[in-house]
Amino acid sequence: MYAIVTIAGQQTKVEANKFVYAQRLAGNVGDSVELGNALLTDDNGTISIGTPTLNVPVRGTILAHVQGDKVLVFKKKRRKGYKKLNGHRQQFTKVLINSIG
Repeated sequence: MYAIVTIAGQQTKVEANKFVYAQRLAGNVGDSVELGNALLTDDNGTISIGTPTLNVPVRGTILAHVQGDKVLVFKKKRRKGYKKLNGHRQQFTKVLINSIG
């Protein structure tokens, strides 16, 4: 069984007993979190689509707060001597999905 849920404005496919990386969520490591209602669920080929959501809660546990890979942003204007290099690491939360529904 899997579900599509909206986490911090992004739609994510989640499955029970697997973990996902979501945008940084409020809470401490070990806290239980409810990710809201599902937009779509699939239970062994039976697909349910919400209008706009289903009444199927998705619950998980926060495992860790981590950072993503570094992304380098390089700006240059040719023949002007202008170069600028910036780096950025996105903040993520690792969430273990405990149950769907």
